[in-house]
Formats: sequence, structure tokens, C-alpha cells
Amino acid sequence: MPTSPLQDKLPGTPTPGTPTPGTPAPGAPPGLVVIAAACCLSLTGVLVKLAAVDAGTVAFLRCAIALLALGPLAVRECRRHGMLPRPLLGWAVLAGVFLGLDYAMYTAAILDAGAGVATVLNNVQVIVFPVLARVLSATPIRPRFLLACPIMLAGMALVGGAFAHDPQVTHQLRGTVLGLLSGAAYAGYLHLNRQSGRHSPRHLVTPVCAATGSAALVIGLLAPATTGIDLTLPGSAWLWITLLALIGQVAPFLLLASAIPRTAPNTAATLLLLQPVLAVVFGMLIVAEAPAPSQLLGCLVVVLAVWFANHSPRSAPVGQSG
Repeated sequence: MPTSPLQDKLPGTPTPGTPTPGTPAPGAPPGLVVIAAACCLSLTGVLVKLAAVDAGTVAFLRCAIALLALGPLAVRECRRHGMLPRPLLGWAVLAGVFLGLDYAMYTAAILDAGAGVATVLNNVQVIVFPVLARVLSATPIRPRFLLACPIMLAGMALVGGAFAHDPQVTHQLRGTVLGLLSGAAYAGYLHLNRQSGRHSPRHLVTPVCAATGSAALVIGLLAPATTGIDLTLPGSAWLWITLLALIGQVAPFLLLASAIPRTAPNTAATLLLLQPVLAVVFGMLIVAEAPAPSQLLGCLVVVLAVWFANHSPRSAPVGQSG
């Protein structure tokens, strides 16, 4: 794979085609790991609904509580493999800034344009992430992916109920812009996390921990502009938010950190679109939600489009890095 000039200057950069000393042995197929991460992330909506807490508080606490689990793991990792190189640590902090902006703008987009529209626009990452990898690290994009993109986005619009009228929408244009920017910020996080994992594959937890910390800081600073942060919560809410931090933050982002460096960006981006589809399924099974027929149709469209984008009889196996 072609490398950018910046890659050659970073410490710990593996030489193409040469095994890196201390690199963890390949585990489960990376495509399956990304799907597992999407499963974890898809439970976020259910856990937020059970917690019955505003989105700004949830966004901040899911990161803050996650640090309690990630911190000791990061210390242990650094003792075993040494400190994360300073440039990569800077990338991790910047990735967290993007993640914090994603959470904050997504919350604001929900308030302005409605949850369905915000969810659809947030998934613009399916286009931005591969484009970033193509421009910044010369990673090729599969033609089948380009063909499937409009279908995937149309399916996402159905899943999110974007075509339904929401009388509570107050600032459609502003919400649309914030939704698009939130998706672009999420793509920025994914790209930086992928680069960090490719340069220092032994450091899995440390970049995620640093990114989560900076994300919590950004959310805390921006919270007054959205829903604010309320720490006077009942015990049941703290329980659900703690589960959210572990299942919806720690687990999926560690899974993504392990899989994305070994996965082509267009493959990872499309597989992550399974998250809202699985969210509909879990909503039906756990909290008895009743999705509209159009949402179920959208789920089918997204699944078929994801399959089309990643399947080709003569292509490399799903999950191979581009």
C-alpha cells in the first residue's frame, strides 16, 4: 500500500511487507470484529432510553466513566510495550477532539432536525472516511463501494425515518449542517485511529484512552450549548450509563482499534452502517419498539447494499487492508 510522507517520519512505522517485531498475531477476521463493534454500538440507543437521561449528559458520562476502565489498561499496556510515541499520542488526542465534536454536534442536530435526520446525516462517515484515507494515505477505494453508496444512504434515510414529518423540528437547516459535520468528525476519528494502529500496533488501549479523555473534555466544554450536564441522577440511571460506558464505549472502540488498521476504510465504513440496522432490531427485542414498515425496508436495503459493497467473487476477502 502506498504510504504518505508523514508515515515515513513517524516512529514505529512498519515497513510494507515486513512483519513488525512485537506485532500481535492476527486474531479474528477484522471484518467480523468491526461487525461486533457495530453490535455493541447499536445497543447505545436502548441503554440511553433505559437511562432516561438527556443526550449531553449521556455523551459526557459515557466517556468519563469509560476512562475508569481504560486508564488502568493503558498503564498496563505502556509498562509492557513502552510509552506511545509522542506524535501518535498527539494524533490520539486530536482523534478524541473529533469524537467529542461528533457527540456534541450529533446531540445538537437531534434537537434541531430530529433524531431520524441526524442519524442519517451522521452516517456520512461512510463516504468521508474512505475519502480521507484516499487523500491522506493513498488508500484505494473499490468501485463497488462507490456504486453502493447512494443505495446505502437511501436505506439509511428509511431506517432513520428521515422522510417522516417531525413537528418538533425547529432549525432544519442548522440541524442538517450539524449532522453532516458530526459524521465528518466521526470519520476523522476513525482515520486517525486507523493510522495510529498501523504505526504502533502494540498500542491498542492507549490511543483509545487518550482519545476518550479528550472527547470528554470537548463534550464538557460544549455541553452548555446543547443540553448541559446533569450529575444529579437516580441510581438506576447511573447503572444504565455505566453499562453504556462499558458496552457502548470501551468495548466497541477497542474492537475498532484492533480491526480498523487491518481493514480497508471502505469496508469498515460500510460494515459500521449495520449499527443503526441492529439498533432497530435490539429496540424491537429489548424495549418493544415497533418500527414502521419503511424502517424495516430500509434495514433490508442497507444490509443488501453492504453485502454488495463488500462481496465480489474475484475480490480479496472482506477485511483485507487496502
